Amino acid sequence: MSNNKAILLLEDGTLFTGRSFGAKGTAVGEVVFNTSMTGYQEITTDPSYFEQILTMTYPMIGNYGTSSDDWESRKLFCSGFIVKENCPFPSNWRNEKTFSDYLKENNVVGLEGIDTRRLVRHIRTQGAMRGIISSSELDINKLRKKLDAYPGLVGRDIVQHVTLGKSYTWTKGVVDVLTGQECKPKPVYRVIAYDFGIKQNILRLLISHGCKVEVVPADTTAAQILKKKPDGVFLSNGPGDPAAVTYAIDAIRGLLGKMPIFGICLGHQLLGLALGGTTYKLKFGHRGANHPVKNLETGKIEITSQNHGFCVDINSLKDKNVELTHMNLNDNTLEGLRCKKLKAFSVQYHPEASPGPHDSQYLFKQFTDWMGKARKAKK
Repeated sequence: MSNNKAILLLEDGTLFTGRSFGAKGTAVGEVVFNTSMTGYQEITTDPSYFEQILTMTYPMIGNYGTSSDDWESRKLFCSGFIVKENCPFPSNWRNEKTFSDYLKENNVVGLEGIDTRRLVRHIRTQGAMRGIISSSELDINKLRKKLDAYPGLVGRDIVQHVTLGKSYTWTKGVVDVLTGQECKPKPVYRVIAYDFGIKQNILRLLISHGCKVEVVPADTTAAQILKKKPDGVFLSNGPGDPAAVTYAIDAIRGLLGKMPIFGICLGHQLLGLALGGTTYKLKFGHRGANHPVKNLETGKIEITSQNHGFCVDINSLKDKNVELTHMNLNDNTLEGLRCKKLKAFSVQYHPEASPGPHDSQYLFKQFTDWMGKARKAKK
């Protein structure tokens, strides 16, 4: 047990001791939890989890192993991974390696064998907080010094650490996992997608909805976008405090009204700020694949995939010619907005799922419909 020991220390002094799996090492980050039952591989490769130590509420993780087809970005971005029980013997026809080996190869520290229910209840009561996870250094005083030196997420621009930093063209559409068939119709619209930490399934869905997609770095200016003359602009998901990404807010302001804009997650928050709103940090955030959201236009309830710790303040958008389109049914926070006059709309949740339900994929068609109308209006 002593050779396999791992610990988690929270900033308030709370200590959890369990067993190590994955990589050996030490990592700091914000400790959060995700309520998904599956999709752990897509979650670890979501850049929105950069500098976060992720706790899964579902008690057993790793039971279907991992597959190279389930990556959502170029690498793993979470700092650490915590589970009640890691499954060392996965069983699935797509499995290539165990979850522990997958974390080890990608240098992510894992912790199992702790009371994850207690940890989640603590976070829900006290709020998400800074933490340090280690399987190589077990001296609490040394870990405390490293943790105290970690600045946290508020007020920091961490998008610069996840954006690829160069433009590229994306060409792959959604592939049916059973048949292997790719949905790739002839492209009709040219879309520029901002990479604030973009997930690949967003790009696949844009391709499958008839878009030709160019992905650009997070610091691309409005002038650079306008030179390309796209039919629409997509604002991606990403990590951290949206108010700190000032260059993106300025670029969006320069694009508003010029062509249709569609934002997801961080892109939604940045659009809200560009429209004159404000954002704030949630107590413990929304992360999981089972969050109920009400479509205020249709009255229908969508079960959604979510991953965010910041939120657009509903009250800050009053008198901004902005419609509220979606509402979170767990805490009544803003989940969607629309500004028809400026041809922009966004949602806080992840309609591309991966992992999660597909209730909200209609939003991609809404984007192409807006681009079609904008093209006709120019003629």
